[in-house]
Parts: sequence; C-alpha cells; structure tokens
Amino acid sequence: MALTREQMARRVALELQDGFYVNLGIGIPTLVANYIPDGMQVMLQSENGLLGMGRFPTEDELDADMINAGKQTVTAVPGASIFSSAESFAMIRGGHIDLTVLGAFEVDVQGNIASWMVPGKLIKGMGGSMDLVAGAENIIVTMTHCSKDGQSKLLPECTLPLTGAGCIRRVLTDLAYLEIIDGAFHLKERAPGVTVEEIAEKTAGKLVIPDHVPEMSFA
Repeated sequence: MALTREQMARRVALELQDGFYVNLGIGIPTLVANYIPDGMQVMLQSENGLLGMGRFPTEDELDADMINAGKQTVTAVPGASIFSSAESFAMIRGGHIDLTVLGAFEVDVQGNIASWMVPGKLIKGMGGSMDLVAGAENIIVTMTHCSKDGQSKLLPECTLPLTGAGCIRRVLTDLAYLEIIDGAFHLKERAPGVTVEEIAEKTAGKLVIPDHVPEMSFA
C-alpha cells in the first residue's frame, strides 16, 4: 500500500539529527515540521527569511503574517529569528544548511532533478530551488513514485528542464526509499505492503535490487 503524505513526512523526519539546520521545500516536505522527534533540537529555515520555523498553527495560533516560502501559515519556535530573504539565501549559498528536503517532478539515475517547470502550465519561476540544490550537499527528494497518469518519475534521464545536475543522492517516494549510486537507483526500503515487483515495474530508470529489501519503519 502506498504511503500517505503524512507517512512520507514521518519517514523523512527520521533523517533529522539533533542540532541540524534544515530547509523544507514546498509540498510534502513542509509536513516534516510536524514530525520532529520529541527532545530533538532542529532549526527549520525558510527562504523568505525565517530560522526557527515551527509546526503548522492551530486556529488559536494563526498569524497571517507568519508564513513559509510556500505562503502557508506557520509558527515560530522559541529563539527563532526573522530576517531578509537576502540573508536567508546567504545561509543557503554559503553551505550552512545541514539537510534540505525538496519535492520534484522528475529525478534521474545521474542525480539530476527537475522540479520547477511543466510545459503548458503557468510558470511562476524557479524560486529558491536552484540555490538549494547548488548550496546543499545533503538533500532528500520526496515525491510520488509516479505521476497522476501513471508515468514513472524515476527516469533514465529527466525530460523536463533541470533544477540542478548531479546533486541528488536520496529519494523517498510513496513506494520506496532509494539511493542513487553509480548511475542507478538502489532500492533500500519498501513501503509496508508494497512488493519489490511493483517498485521495479514503476521505476523507469535502472534499478538495483538487493537480495533483501526491508519494509520501511517509522520509529
């Protein structure tokens, strides 16, 4: 059974470490803020100028002026800082972010990512994605394994305009957790109830399957 968006966020949250500065992209990545393990100190950074972003607010906590880069309302943790987007991008470009979590339309076996443009649709611009993939070494892409029309998003070569080249090493989809090594997707974990055969069928790029593929854990 494919993972829900919330389960994907919970699995990504397991990659967090105490003291990390983390940037969460638009979409599924924003949900990771709700699953930071208890007792762990993580500072979430947003491109629009917030360091110390908290979980999504309850109705009582709602502040229309406190938003993330995707214009969603958020909270701030004790010790948070608010500053200009120029300073925010200086952090990103200077390599001061420990982990970046991004969504994507396509990822290929060379670690290329396409995440900003779909032909025929309204384009708002690349946003901060180009800076994030260029300035961060530790990136996790989280996305659905296939598009809405059933086409694989894990490809031999990206077909859409690239956001960055050779920068992605880890991908978490609703079906599997994979690492990109030597021009291939290496299957590391599978979603509970999802078979290796289904993952292989829905992965267009070269897939390396070990003898044993454990089911994903969320604890």
